[in-house]
Amino acid sequence: MARSTEPEGRARGGALPFGLVDVVGRSMVPTLREGDRLLVRYGAPIRPGAVVLFRHPFQQDLLVVKRAAERRSGGWWLLSDNRPVDSDSRSYGAVPDDLVLGRVLLRLRPRPVWLAPGRRLERLLLAPRLARVPGLARRLGVWVEEV
Repeated sequence: MARSTEPEGRARGGALPFGLVDVVGRSMVPTLREGDRLLVRYGAPIRPGAVVLFRHPFQQDLLVVKRAAERRSGGWWLLSDNRPVDSDSRSYGAVPDDLVLGRVLLRLRPRPVWLAPGRRLERLLLAPRLARVPGLARRLGVWVEEV
């Protein structure tokens, strides 16, 4: 879950398409932890692997942060990074596009970490030469599924 520190209405056409949210809960551990502050770009394009902010499908006053796993016919399939926590698309299905508010760009607190690398950087970090460096891709915001 997430708690917005922005005035109401910021996500719906405020002056800037950016906002701040605070992480509540453990569903995104190890990527995010309780108390982390995030910079969100509202309306940003979503792609698989991105960390996104959305309104819960059954409780739309609740903001939630999850990872976009894949695009499905009903919307985005969004999953927790902490897989034992199943309060994600496994319990409420695909999230419609109109409930997905934006993409998390950066964790600001406690230590800044970029969470939204560009496609070129992502491909470079996943190339065989750099993929051999343990943890490099993840430290630079590329989600690598652990097997």
